[in-house]
Amino acid sequence: MIDQYPEVKAVIDKIGDAQKEADCKTLFDMMSHITKQPPKIWRGSMVGFGEYKYTQKNGREGRWFLTGFCQRKKFLVIYVIAGFYRYEALLKELGKFETGVSCLYVKQLADVDKVVLAELIGLSIDYMKSQYEII
Repeated sequence: MIDQYPEVKAVIDKIGDAQKEADCKTLFDMMSHITKQPPKIWRGSMVGFGEYKYTQKNGREGRWFLTGFCQRKKFLVIYVIAGFYRYEALLKELGKFETGVSCLYVKQLADVDKVVLAELIGLSIDYMKSQYEII
């Protein structure tokens, strides 16, 4: 399926580490299945799925993806846009990771339970759909 999206395949193939590339392809398949949306490259190396519109406090509007991922030097970053405080019980089952505001950092997908990860991503997307205009 990833072959249908040459720009995404090119980003993943550039990683240069077979395991990291395999992890990204697994995430690609998972997010494609969950979102039923085509991927789009954001900011050069982020693979995002779905899109929503938001308005900042100053009135400026923007668009961002509902979920996505990218491979950084040290971590695979999985974007859980809704954040994590709603999902504390689920995070206890997830495995080994670190978090930022809406970033889940894992060294490799083998460190986390993929079923729990898919549930977390799905819940985040559901929340975002309930709060924002989906494009």
